[in-house]
Amino acid sequence: METYEALALALGAAWASGINLYAAVLVLGYLGMTGDVTLPANLEVLSNPLVMTAAGFMYCVEFFADKTPGVDTGWDALHTFIRIPAGAVLAAGVAEGIGVSEAAEFAALLIGGGVAATSHFTKAGSRVLINTSPEPVTNWTASIAEDLVVIGGLWAALNHPWVFLAGLVIFFLLVIWLLPKIWRALKRISQAIGRFLGGHDKESGTTMAAGNSTRSRREELLKNLYHNAKSKS
Repeated sequence: METYEALALALGAAWASGINLYAAVLVLGYLGMTGDVTLPANLEVLSNPLVMTAAGFMYCVEFFADKTPGVDTGWDALHTFIRIPAGAVLAAGVAEGIGVSEAAEFAALLIGGGVAATSHFTKAGSRVLINTSPEPVTNWTASIAEDLVVIGGLWAALNHPWVFLAGLVIFFLLVIWLLPKIWRALKRISQAIGRFLGGHDKESGTTMAAGNSTRSRREELLKNLYHNAKSKS
């Protein structure tokens, strides 16, 4: 495997893992099993039937979780601790498989983790914004589009490395432009939720104050009635 081919595969595996780890493992494992591509020695384990079965099962779970508003955000939050390390390990596995130095392997681990984190947080942040829409169609569309992008991206990384690397550069340029907008939108959403909850607190406080005032008036009225009745007796 040429250096640029290994670079495209390492970055592609890390990038795809940040979006849908299980789809990435299935695609790489299937292509390696059928002989369409020759995976580096350290990634041949992805073609193992046990690994592919586990990845297929988890992909089915994610297929439904990723299309349910609210559930997809929780799923993404949980997979922050799974997708990023897995992307780093896959990138390092590619580097180790082509016999580079230990320093290069560690660099691949760091870069792979960074690429996976970038694609993961871009997906997760976008999904939070999509969930502000009351209908589920946008979630289904986004989820299916992400799966297709993962499959197409890995295919390009394996068959047309330079095309994939050019696309990855464009992806990072879009992320640089998009992430600040996502961050500002998320801040507005959190502030709106805070105002909503704060309004309820104020409303509850007003209700409690009104209730206390009513009880005080009742107690005062009962005291007056008691004193009046006592004075008459």
